[in-house]
Formats: sequence, structure tokens, C-alpha cells
Amino acid sequence: MDAVRRAARPSRRGVLRAGGGAALAAVAGSAVTGCGAGTDDGVAADGTVTVEMWHGQADTAKKALEGLVADFERSHPKIRVKLGGGVLSDVMRQKVTAALAAGSYPDIAYIFGSDLARVARSPQVVDLTDMVRSGPVPWRNYWAASRDAVTLNGRVRAAPAVLDSLAVVCNRKLFREAGLPLPKAGWSWQEFVSCARTLTRSGKGRFGTGWPGTGDEDTVWRLWPLIWDLGGDVVDDGGKNIGFAGTGARALEVVADLARDKSVYVDPKPGSEQMYQVFQSGRMGMVVTGPWQLPDIETAGIDYHVVPLPSFSGRPVTISGPDTWTMFDNGDARTEAARTFLSWLARPEQDVRWDIEAGSLPLSRRTEALPAWQDKVARTEGLSVFTKALETARVRPVHPAYPEVSQALGQAVVAVLLGRSTPEKALRACADDANAALLIPR
Repeated sequence: MDAVRRAARPSRRGVLRAGGGAALAAVAGSAVTGCGAGTDDGVAADGTVTVEMWHGQADTAKKALEGLVADFERSHPKIRVKLGGGVLSDVMRQKVTAALAAGSYPDIAYIFGSDLARVARSPQVVDLTDMVRSGPVPWRNYWAASRDAVTLNGRVRAAPAVLDSLAVVCNRKLFREAGLPLPKAGWSWQEFVSCARTLTRSGKGRFGTGWPGTGDEDTVWRLWPLIWDLGGDVVDDGGKNIGFAGTGARALEVVADLARDKSVYVDPKPGSEQMYQVFQSGRMGMVVTGPWQLPDIETAGIDYHVVPLPSFSGRPVTISGPDTWTMFDNGDARTEAARTFLSWLARPEQDVRWDIEAGSLPLSRRTEALPAWQDKVARTEGLSVFTKALETARVRPVHPAYPEVSQALGQAVVAVLLGRSTPEKALRACADDANAALLIPR
């Protein structure tokens, strides 16, 4: 995932999705020309190997990566890592796809976990199974979410890049004014809806909670924990149908209840920035978000409380949305150099710097145990809740049809949020489109 914002830097989700028009224009203008990679063996006369990395980061995350690269190059004088790509991560798949078609592609690219299955169909994607399982950190020491997000058909197709989880951040002041006790772990979605209703003051422009309303992945991934908790899944065991035909409507009932009560602020723009601004201005009681948003909330002076996601069952359930460093084959020398860099980057002493400076959660328990991370947790209210959530967090499947399933469910969520459809009707329309996509051979 990307950078959290301090002062002028964009939020993590904002980095994922902001500036789409300009970024797409950059793809059109530079995806084929100027790629720089894939055209030679990258080995200079003195034996130095240059690795091309399309990082997709902005502002503070980019600065953090530049610092790490500089340290790597000092300790590995025969390897140079050239940071580039020219686009933010939200359109990286399009650029990489065009570059692969042109035969001029990078050695490493930042690819969303939800896009990995599509990208990994290319024979140029390097299988990293041996690398991660013999790496400096034992593979089982990584959180399950980190491992699952990069594993396709039993093979590791990328290296974990960043990690997060979802929880609920509450405004303590608004809870006090409403006479509500702060929620605790184990609370229910019914209690969440009730709290949102009580916190809402329509005459004062105050909302109980918020939900992204664009139908994109930011809209959708908030619903998967509800579906999983009810026993559903993204795709059924046969792989030809959605796995939430029997649970999706009940999950959408939570959305419908919020909309019916007019207790939810529906953010009409990609990136959820307006929703977060409403919370940070003191006009929203609860927001479902990740650790990337905590610096903004602190900067806004909000007295906040973090609690795990509600559930139907009483069991802890949340979602993690890991993204990846995906490697591409540009010959033995560059591939080996890229492996060396990613293995170095995964070491706890580097991972903890990336986590603290760029807003990720630790990729492994070994990183989590480091004093630097423990100090960060001690200084950051609620950060421990997000980290503990990784013990039970699930990830979206690495499935080539996932984008179509997500798009169909996103349309259903928006239809319910805006009162245009009932959960049952919206789910039926979603199932028709998503099941059709799952039938397409890939």
C-alpha cells in the first residue's frame, strides 16, 4: 500500500486512486516508449547491474523508498536500483501490461494484490517461490495475509510490499455528546448501525459513519468481512459462481439500514478523501479505515478510539489489502540483482523503516517484535488494534476474474447506498454479471 499523509502528502487510499486522468495520460504517452527496461542485460563494463523499479509511490513513501535504495546501493556497490515508472500505483497494471506487450518492461513493479492474477499470466513474471521460502525471514513468519496475497495456484508470484487491515475509528467527543459508551471488541453490526443512528445530527451536518460511493474497490472491500463472517466467500469452491449468493443480501442489509437511517455519508469521489475530511472536521462519529489514516486524524486534533470491526458472529474478522513487488524476467543478471534487492528489502531492519515511514503494517512477526515498531505502537493510539487484526485478517482471492466480481458488487453496494435498489435485487444483478465473468476461460 502507499503513503499515509502528513500535512500535504496524500492518504494511502488517495495515492492508490488519485490523479487517475493524469496518470492514464502518462500511460498513453509513455507506456511503450521510454520504458528503459527489457532492452539490454543491464550489465555495465565494470560488472555493475542496473535494476529498473516502477514504484508507483508519491511524496513521503517515495522519499522513504529512495532512502532505502541509497542504503542498499552503499552495501551492494555492484547493483544499482533505478526508480521510475512515471505513474502512481492505481494505473500501474495498465502501464505494465502495455510494456509487456511492447517487450520493454521493468524488473520490479508495484502491483495491487487485486491485479496480481491478471499480471501473473505473463510468462515474464518471475516465480518467487524459492526466493521467499529460502529468504532471510522464514516464510511462515509472515502474516497469513502477506503470504496469501502473493500466492497463486500454490506458487508465490510476487513479494509482499505493504500490509494493512480495517478497523473502526471513533470520535470520542461525539460519543460522549450522544451519551454512548465507546464500543469494544466483539461488538455487532447491529450495534454499529444503532450507534451510527444515534450519532447522526442531520440538522448539524453530522453523520454516524461514511462509506465510499463510487463502486470501486474502496467501496467493495469494506463489505467482504461481513460476507466472510456470514460464511460466504468471493468465489465458490467450484470456481464458476460467486460464493456470496446466499450471504451477500444479508451483508448489504447493513448498508441498507445505514442508508435508510440517513446516518451514512456517501462519498461521491474516488479516494474517499471527502469522507475522511468529514470525520477529521468532527462531523462524523465513526469511520471504517486503516492505519494509514491515523496521522491525518492526529493532525486534525481528533480525540479518537480504535476498535476492531463489528461482526455477526462475535468472532474477530477483518480484511487486509496487501500489495506486491512483482518481478519480471530481463535476463539472469538483472533477475538475480532484483532478487537480491527484494530479499534485502524484506529484512526486518528494512521492513520496519518502510512501515514507519510509508504507513505499512509489519510484513512479519519478526518485524513486529523489533523495538522500533514497538515504540511506534506505544506512541500511536490504536495502532496495536490494526496489527492484532492481522492474526485473523483475510485477503481477496488471487483470481483473474476478481476485478469483474468486484465491479459487479461495487454497483450493488452503490445502488443500496443511494436507495436505488433493495439488497435482494442488487445482489441478483451482481450475481448475474459476476457469474458471467467467472465462466470466461482465463
